[in-house]
Amino acid sequence: MYIMLRILSLLAALVSVTACTTPNKGGASPEEVSRAIFRHDGPPKLTLYTMLNNDTGAGAHSSILINGSQRVAFDPAGSFRKEGIVSHDDVVYGMTPYMVDVYTRFHARKTYHVVVQELEVSPQVAEMALQKALAYGPVSQAQCAYATSDLLSQLPGFGDIGRTYFPKRLIDDFAAKGATIQRLYEYDDDDKTKVLRNFVPEDYAAMKRAGG
Repeated sequence: MYIMLRILSLLAALVSVTACTTPNKGGASPEEVSRAIFRHDGPPKLTLYTMLNNDTGAGAHSSILINGSQRVAFDPAGSFRKEGIVSHDDVVYGMTPYMVDVYTRFHARKTYHVVVQELEVSPQVAEMALQKALAYGPVSQAQCAYATSDLLSQLPGFGDIGRTYFPKRLIDDFAAKGATIQRLYEYDDDDKTKVLRNFVPEDYAAMKRAGG
């Protein structure tokens, strides 16, 4: 019985991470990264994104937006990659308000919605999270929730966040820290790549220069 339960648990874990099984690593140069840096004037903050299947409720992907000395997305084993979107390994740079909107709409569609949990932290914690994300390196397939929870668990005051392969378990652990929660639903076609095809780097660059 124990072996059967263990097998079922492992199968559930595999199902829960199907959206982070095709990593597309960014290979931006240091010069490209430097040009892409965006500093947001909001408070130091960690924003956990979790993508859930609308039919089954299963967790499909985890990532985290970090607002420290610059704002980046730690998108482990993610697929939010295109020319004009500057990324290195699993860190996406230049997360302006426009880019954050594109990122969330990329994941929200008729089959999935995005759970958005925001938590203000001290500048020191935000900066530590940023530096750990920059140093984390490429994340292996099906490791998105584990990498995200691993990063969080290393921060001061977050040691009780368990390292997990289950995105929904991470939702609960992060909520216990006092994070606010919202859910983003959109009902576009299931082909999320349409969002990337409609992304215009020149428009993004113009908005970034204007501060958005």
